[in-house]
Amino acid sequence: MPVIRAAVENDVAKCAELLGLLFSQEHEFTPDAELQSRGLSLIINNPELGQIFVAEVDGVIQGMVMLLFTVSTFLGRKVALLEDMIVAPAWRGKGLGSRLIDHAMDFACREGFGRITLLTDKDNGVAQHFYSSKGFSESEMVVFRKLLD
Repeated sequence: MPVIRAAVENDVAKCAELLGLLFSQEHEFTPDAELQSRGLSLIINNPELGQIFVAEVDGVIQGMVMLLFTVSTFLGRKVALLEDMIVAPAWRGKGLGSRLIDHAMDFACREGFGRITLLTDKDNGVAQHFYSSKGFSESEMVVFRKLLD
């Protein structure tokens, strides 16, 4: 039976490995284990920034999702960005992703968050269907991004 729990510093290497899988299948990103490890540690060691949840099966991390925290002035409350949802290929289609996202949504509700926002690739119909099945709906907003040096 999978266990969903908060990530700790000892999980960084396995989570960075999972992020390598995720970023290798996304169009805009290239995996870099050192950068991913640095980002994961930043969140784990600064819980005011966000929360990373991992799914462990028989003591091995097989999936992860993170919520990054911010504030919506429109809602007048905390909101979260759902980032880096990934399940190891051998565990896809077995309910592990559903357990992870349900856990993240339950956490956000318990903590008083007013909204969860996420991004997914335009051509990733499987992910879009999954998120729709979990109650997410497509926004009319357009994403813009500027990388800073």
